[in-house]
Amino acid sequence: MDFKNSEPMAPLSEERLPHTASAAVKIVVVGGFGVGKTTLVGSVSEIRPLTTEETMTQAGVGIDDPAGVERKTATTVAMDFGRISISDELVLYLFGTPGQERFWFLWNGLFEGALGAVVLADTRRLEVSFDVMGRLEESGVPFVVAVNSFPGAPVHSLDELRAALDLPSGVPLLACDARRRDSSRDVLMTLMHYLHSLVVSETS
Repeated sequence: MDFKNSEPMAPLSEERLPHTASAAVKIVVVGGFGVGKTTLVGSVSEIRPLTTEETMTQAGVGIDDPAGVERKTATTVAMDFGRISISDELVLYLFGTPGQERFWFLWNGLFEGALGAVVLADTRRLEVSFDVMGRLEESGVPFVVAVNSFPGAPVHSLDELRAALDLPSGVPLLACDARRRDSSRDVLMTLMHYLHSLVVSETS
C-alpha cells in the first residue's frame, strides 16, 4: 500500500506544533463511500495530509455501491490523517475513515480516544448516514452532521434533512463544501462548540 500526499510538502515551520500547544483532541471524520472525507481532511489540514487512497479495481464490483459517485476512481482503504490548530493552545488531529462497508471493521480502532466526530452526508445517498450515525451512537462518540454539496445533487432545506435523518434537535446540522478550507473549518468549529456545550450541560 502506498501512502500518498494530496498536497505539496508544507514548509517545515508549518509541520511543527506551536510551542504553546497544550491540548490535543482526536476527531474522526466519517461517512459513506465518496461523501468527501478525504477532501475535507485535505482542505483544512495545516500539514501535508496523509492519505491511504488506492485506485478502485474490479475487486469492488458487486461489493461497493458506486451509485451517485460513478466517476470516483480512488478510495480510502485505511484512513486519512491531518492536523489543524484551532488556537495557540488547542490542536485537532483529524482521522478520516474509509467509506465502503467492507472496511468498516477499521472504524472501531479509529473511534478509540475520539472526543467527537463529523458525519459527512450526501443528499444523493442520504440513507447511508443512518448506519454511520448508528455506529457512532453505539460507540458513545458525539457528532455533528455536515451535508456536503455536490453539483447536481438534490437540494433540501436543513429542516427537511433533519427530519429525513431523524436527527435530534440538539445535534448540529449544517451545510458545507468540503473543498473549501473555510467551510471545513466551520464544520470543525461547530463540532467543538457542540462538545463544549455537552461538557457544560453535564457539569451544571
